[in-house]
Amino acid sequence: MTAAATIAALPQQGRTLFPGVLACAVVAAAATFLSQHYGAPVMLFALLLGTAMNFLADDGGPCKPGIEFSARTVLRIGVALLGLRITAAQIAALGWGPVVLVLVCVALTIVVSMAVARAIGFQTLFGLLSGGAVAICGASAALALAAALPAHPGKERATLFTVVSVSALSTLAMIGYPMLAHALGLDARAAGIFLGATIHDVAQVVGAGYSMSKDTGDIATFVKLLRVAMLLPVIVFAVLLSRRHTGETAGPRPPLLPWFAVAFAVLVAINSLVALPKFVLDIGNDGSRWFLVAAIAAIGMKTRLKDLITVGIKPVALMLGETAFLAVLALALMRWI
Repeated sequence: MTAAATIAALPQQGRTLFPGVLACAVVAAAATFLSQHYGAPVMLFALLLGTAMNFLADDGGPCKPGIEFSARTVLRIGVALLGLRITAAQIAALGWGPVVLVLVCVALTIVVSMAVARAIGFQTLFGLLSGGAVAICGASAALALAAALPAHPGKERATLFTVVSVSALSTLAMIGYPMLAHALGLDARAAGIFLGATIHDVAQVVGAGYSMSKDTGDIATFVKLLRVAMLLPVIVFAVLLSRRHTGETAGPRPPLLPWFAVAFAVLVAINSLVALPKFVLDIGNDGSRWFLVAAIAAIGMKTRLKDLITVGIKPVALMLGETAFLAVLALALMRWI
């Protein structure tokens, strides 16, 4: 069947969305191929390729509706499927010490980020977006929080900048933090907790942890998944903060619990209560990754490179400071667990 025949067979809405969704899927596939062959973060490749193809998102073009759909709905589906990565048993297996450490690190990093962002002239919500990305799970958290925050003219630009920055910082941390853990003389358990509590993206945590030892990798992965579990309460906090901000204007207030946050919680509960087959978990994890990569490709297509270049030094310094603050805080708290 030809592409034209395939499009003609779709319902009207499907025909409208198909070109843009297909474009995002092609970019996601290309980004995945490059990531697998060159070892760089797939999100970064998706952003760069998507930004290079931003002409597809021009007003009136056939791809624009599908790109908008991918940047919004496909993104939310990908976030919801992240719930299949976590179980209550994994969290309980860590004990109370790492749980408390993660709770304190996530909360303080986000609060300090919001305060500093406001102090240097940015919106508080940008501090929440960047701080949440650093504190929770990198690019995935940035996309999830962006989906929960209200629309405004600079939102996509801020999201794109945050994803690029947190992906780059996560890669640097994957290389540097194992050396730091070794220099500090951390044992396998302490090194795993440190790596899992501080590196931004899940893939980089896995890479850093297992580069040291199997035990370190296992502990780092569990601690990282605990940070991912913090995504739901932080999304709820973001929505509550957004409702307060939009309550001061004539704009619509976002729902208290977005549907994708509810779906995330439901999948965590199902995965905790039912022994799901491995192929179901694999499909969910792979689906989440593909949806998120396609969504970030769409966000890249909607953003012009010149807008990203003009962000200035202050947001870069903010995210560097957030990363350093999280690492120092985690090392300080580890003395008590």
